[in-house]
Amino acid sequence: MTTKWNLDPTHSEITFKVRHMMISNVKGNFNNFAATLETEDDTFKNANVKATIQTDSVNTNSVDRDTHLKSADFFNAEENPEITFESDSLNDEITGNLTLNGVTIPVKLDVDFGGINIDPWGNTKAGFSFEGKINRKDFGLNWNTALETGGVMVSDEVKIAGELQFIKA
Repeated sequence: MTTKWNLDPTHSEITFKVRHMMISNVKGNFNNFAATLETEDDTFKNANVKATIQTDSVNTNSVDRDTHLKSADFFNAEENPEITFESDSLNDEITGNLTLNGVTIPVKLDVDFGGINIDPWGNTKAGFSFEGKINRKDFGLNWNTALETGGVMVSDEVKIAGELQFIKA
């Protein structure tokens, strides 16, 4: 029997970090996203995960930078309002197809299953942490500018991570 779990957005986050000017990392997150998880048992082995992120919800604590990230130079939020992920395997890592900027590529992320617990209101919850890396250029996010001192403004590698809680439906 399949059990469905829905994301608890108030106890979840999806973040990213990218090297800026070759000297430090800039961190951001997405404010609006949803996910479901379907599993055959409470081990979550080979569970099916589907997630959707609203690209225009990007937040880096800089209005100018967020506006640039939503533009055609990066997420092109007007034409590609969603980033999606659909898993094909979940164990100690999750593999699946990530669609970003209209490009779909298989990705692999490390996953840590935090366990299952019941909250004070009787809801059964499961927690997961994930992290990994993608190359933004694989998804057509090519904007950059060379620095006079060498190097580039934005690195190609983007670190992504999340803390997700799901509520048993």
